[in-house]
Amino acid sequence: MSLDANKALIRRFYREIDAGNLDALDELVDENYLDHSPPPFPGLGAPGRAGLKQAFALFWEATPGRHAIEDQIAEGDKVVTRLHCTGTHSGDLPGIPATGHALEMTATVVHRIADGRIVEKWSDKDVLSLLQQLGVLPPPAERA
Repeated sequence: MSLDANKALIRRFYREIDAGNLDALDELVDENYLDHSPPPFPGLGAPGRAGLKQAFALFWEATPGRHAIEDQIAEGDKVVTRLHCTGTHSGDLPGIPATGHALEMTATVVHRIADGRIVEKWSDKDVLSLLQQLGVLPPPAERA
């Protein structure tokens, strides 16, 4: 695939997730997908595409929102995407009851693509900020 096609694949991946169309992941993501940066919640340990679908189903139900792509860079078989994610904590996450709060998080994600499918992912997410917004950790001013 071309670099532009690889970037388009990742853009479609996020559009389908934001639409709640997790069945599209069967086409976009390899069955043996490897996530080097899984979500920081207990009970989300299934491997491969099935685990990815499990994680996104949980987040879709608990924190409906969207991924806005800020930047994308492609080289070789990898696409780097800088995201701004927003949602509302309207459902329970593992060990975290719904708060109704608006959520916002940034992330930088590297996807590796092979044979037109996403096969591997690394990400740097602002998990500290997310956990503060969920009320799991106090905001910086409250720690002092």
